[in-house]
Amino acid sequence: MSIKVVTQKDISRVIINEPKTYNSLSFKNLNDLIKVFKKLDKDNKVKVIILEGAGKGFSAGHNLKEVRNLKKKEKYQKLFNLCSKLMLQIVEGRKPVIAKVHGAAYAAGCQLVASCDLAYSSKDALFATPGVNIGLFCSTPMVAVSRKINRKPMMKMLLTGEPIKANYAKEIGLINDFFSKSNLSKEVLKIAKKIASKSNLTIKIGKQSFYKQLEMPLKKAYAYTSKMMTINMMALDAKEGITAFIEKRKPIWKNK
Repeated sequence: MSIKVVTQKDISRVIINEPKTYNSLSFKNLNDLIKVFKKLDKDNKVKVIILEGAGKGFSAGHNLKEVRNLKKKEKYQKLFNLCSKLMLQIVEGRKPVIAKVHGAAYAAGCQLVASCDLAYSSKDALFATPGVNIGLFCSTPMVAVSRKINRKPMMKMLLTGEPIKANYAKEIGLINDFFSKSNLSKEVLKIAKKIASKSNLTIKIGKQSFYKQLEMPLKKAYAYTSKMMTINMMALDAKEGITAFIEKRKPIWKNK
């Protein structure tokens, strides 16, 4: 099984389990990941998803042996469309997705990290959009990464193909934080549990609103988010949360 899912209580770990290809995003792995994320998105018991890679690192991106053998234009288009579909599934899904990165996250692997809502890595993790080194500019990876970091560091990554270290990835906003290898799992789980303790419904509304308003002009963004806050306010969880705060007690979420 190239994609492994481990669920404990309300947190699911999605593990790309193909260390031989450095967890490459082949046709099969992309299709399997899309299916897994769709299934978890519909599972009301799951509140948070952690995405990680098995073996030496997170993901080296597309399987270059597979890419070289495609040859036909339609096949290339199909592969890149499928990859984009996975990224959109993560962004547009209802559940928060946390990337847990060790080793390398290159090309489409780096795109995957940028597409997740949060990202944490080990101190020795490396991130790159190295397509320029093999004559294939990282055009689709840059869509996700350029929406997380500023233009100058993005262009340097794209034009040089050089990897960046975890401390710099944090500095430019590609990841939230980095930890020692031995502490990474514990720290990511701590964040996941904190998010899982919130109202499912509120998180779903908030995640959707966050990404939609980013693409809007200021006036439209305020109109849209005012509407979304009103919808949120009508939910039982908002009423319970406010009441619990006033009464100085822990809220009991109904996710309604």
